[in-house]
Amino acid sequence: MRQAKLGIAPIAWWNDDDASLSDDVTLEEALRQASVAGFTGMETGRRFPMDMNELGPNLDQFGISVCGGWFSGLLLDGDIEAEKDRIAAQMSFFIAADAPSIAYGETAQSIQGIRSAPLATKPKLTEAEIAAYGRKMSDFSDWCAGQGMPIAYHHHMAAVIETEEELDHFMKHSSVPLLYDAGHMAFAGGDVMRVIENHASRISHVHTKDVRMDVINSVDRSKESFLDAVIKGAFTVPGDGSLNFGEIVKALAASGYEGWFVVEAEQDPVKNPPLEMAKVGHKELLRVMAAANYEVTK
Repeated sequence: MRQAKLGIAPIAWWNDDDASLSDDVTLEEALRQASVAGFTGMETGRRFPMDMNELGPNLDQFGISVCGGWFSGLLLDGDIEAEKDRIAAQMSFFIAADAPSIAYGETAQSIQGIRSAPLATKPKLTEAEIAAYGRKMSDFSDWCAGQGMPIAYHHHMAAVIETEEELDHFMKHSSVPLLYDAGHMAFAGGDVMRVIENHASRISHVHTKDVRMDVINSVDRSKESFLDAVIKGAFTVPGDGSLNFGEIVKALAASGYEGWFVVEAEQDPVKNPPLEMAKVGHKELLRVMAAANYEVTK
């Protein structure tokens, strides 16, 4: 029986790209709600202190551990030495927190946080350009792992590696571990099952983000941005959306994946109360985990 842990991202409570999509709760209340919903891990966000002496007692109070967190990378246009300096503090904190990895998101040239930028204007690279980028990312990834904190590469809507084809090229020309996010891949028009089949051996972290395909299909990508889509309700938790997480989780189990499954569903917390949605996501994950013969551990 394979081992799995269930975590959640604080983006359900406070959005880092659009502060208007945030609930007026403290870090302690978000941790409490995550614990009540049944989760044992939370990724970091903007209200997390980057100091385990300060954060540790709060985590212990609610039985929560740090199960990852986002780093806004700039390596596409920058150099490795600068990125080493930029990630150093987070790396030290994550090592102290015994986190599994850092989620590397490439924000250079990305339009994911620009509400005035339509999705159709996202950056596009040739395969040769992706190959050069992949070599830089591989060197950086190797250095991070050597320091004791691996990264997992987060393909992302409105960023340089968004589509299935872009991800395929990136994986071909790099050796970087992959953060698999079914929601982002579905939004990008990719085949979420084929991505697992093609890249299973590289998946080191999983975001269980669901989508509302009716909302995604209504987005005018020539006029509307990624944030517009989020505000409209493109994303949600497993059990409340369009993706078949039963099949996704079975495929991950068959591939040998063990580790964290993290609910990361940014949406309006007023329309979608975080505690209520967290309970829906946790219940669905327990159901599909059992069907895939995972043992959910603390």
